[in-house]
Amino acid sequence: MNIAFLQQQIDTIIVSKIVREDKLQAICNLLENQISYYDWVGFYFKNGDKRELKLAQFTGEPTEHTIIPFGKGICGQVAVSNQNFVVQDVSAQDNYISCGWKVKSEIVIPIFVNDENIGQIDIDSHTVNPFSKNDEELLEYTCKKVATLF
Repeated sequence: MNIAFLQQQIDTIIVSKIVREDKLQAICNLLENQISYYDWVGFYFKNGDKRELKLAQFTGEPTEHTIIPFGKGICGQVAVSNQNFVVQDVSAQDNYISCGWKVKSEIVIPIFVNDENIGQIDIDSHTVNPFSKNDEELLEYTCKKVATLF
């Protein structure tokens, strides 16, 4: 993974003249296309004043999990904890919402605007134990850049 190259690509998307939703979709597409073990990439955002997340832009197989209550699954837990959550093997998690039998691991990084968790980027992989500190670094960078769009 070439973090510097990917960060440069994210920067280019963020400053482009397209609308926010298209920027988010472009980021999903970039990450899924450039990182072989990123099989599903999507953004979830807080759904108004409700204690739930709503699926926004994504790439990969469609999911039935378009609304996730706070505290449920990996994404719902990140909405409450405000912490990165790296799950190298989803079969070892009790509070996991299955998005499909192919998913073996997941990483979720929160997005903060003015110290408020407004959403997150969610990555599913069909590989067990694929994520490293490089993934966290790249996705934290991505979330900081996405936060500037709000």
